[in-house]
Amino acid sequence: MNFKIPEEILNIAEKLQKAGYRAYLVGGCVRDIILRQKDLSRAEPRDWDVATDAKPEEIQKIFPDSVYENQFGTVAVKTGSNNPKLKIIEITTFRIEGKYTDKRHPDEIKFAQTIEEDLARRDFTVNSIAIELTNYKLQTTNYKLVDPFNGQDDIKNKIIRAVGNPEERFSEDALRLMRAVRFATELDFSIEEKTGEAVKKQAGLLEMIAKERIRDEFIKILMAEKAAMGIQMLEDFGLLRYIAPELRDGIGVGQNKHHIYSVWEHNLRALDYAAKKKYSLGIRLAALLHDIGKPATKAGEGSDCTFYNHEIVSAKIAVRILNRLHFPKDLAEKIIHLVRYHLFYYNVGEVSEAGVRR
Repeated sequence: MNFKIPEEILNIAEKLQKAGYRAYLVGGCVRDIILRQKDLSRAEPRDWDVATDAKPEEIQKIFPDSVYENQFGTVAVKTGSNNPKLKIIEITTFRIEGKYTDKRHPDEIKFAQTIEEDLARRDFTVNSIAIELTNYKLQTTNYKLVDPFNGQDDIKNKIIRAVGNPEERFSEDALRLMRAVRFATELDFSIEEKTGEAVKKQAGLLEMIAKERIRDEFIKILMAEKAAMGIQMLEDFGLLRYIAPELRDGIGVGQNKHHIYSVWEHNLRALDYAAKKKYSLGIRLAALLHDIGKPATKAGEGSDCTFYNHEIVSAKIAVRILNRLHFPKDLAEKIIHLVRYHLFYYNVGEVSEAGVRR
């Protein structure tokens, strides 16, 4: 395949190879490169990650201006680039991983001999493709793809498929359950049948994951162009009950003559509108949560039912969700404020200044 690789990456590849080691681009950047080959409207790689057979201490000898402060074989190399995405490049030694007793971290890391062994430990086929960097003297040339799990076919067919046995992949790191939905949402892909069945079967493993990690994946789903689709997928695959179960209370709850959708549908459509307008995370969350208190305040049925003070109850529920997921205090306060006062009405000339202040 033919494409342009940043000079900073090629310089790293050149130094590794001159020292007798191999260099590969791996992970999301390879997936994004392949996507852009087919559709230039796709986003450029956000991160550039390199894998090599050099051990961490050998990498540090080659790149003295580097940092190695983890147990995963990853060395952070400072490139001196003016591009924020390329100032620090992570180089990771080929590795295989032991059991995941806590469903989050491997009990042990062992260095591997080949790139194929390294790719076999990864989560999804679309992320298990590597590009061998051999012609480092040219920025644009043909490079060899290493694709042992047919990730290119899944990219072509827009499918998220676990590498190997999906239940094993999810039991290793339960956050992959959310990552399956997140990648499907960001890329506008579908989740392969057996992978989806495994997500549903093992959804409860999310309870073992730190709330901060769940929050970060949740944010990525919310910030996707098709955020509402992502929230629907979280529900469809049984994950939402472990993230924001309060949202589920609106499923099937009809509204009055002022609304044509259920509370659940209304909240998702509000989020969809905010995402299409490319609004901030705070506004997207406020849109999703603004009517979350309606099921608890509903009185009556049919076109004349009421939801008195639902904005107050919605704000209280929003507090609970945002605290549970450990959102930053300043952001949470803004979201809660928007939810609490989302019924505020103001048209110039119709509301007095005193009313605005109140």
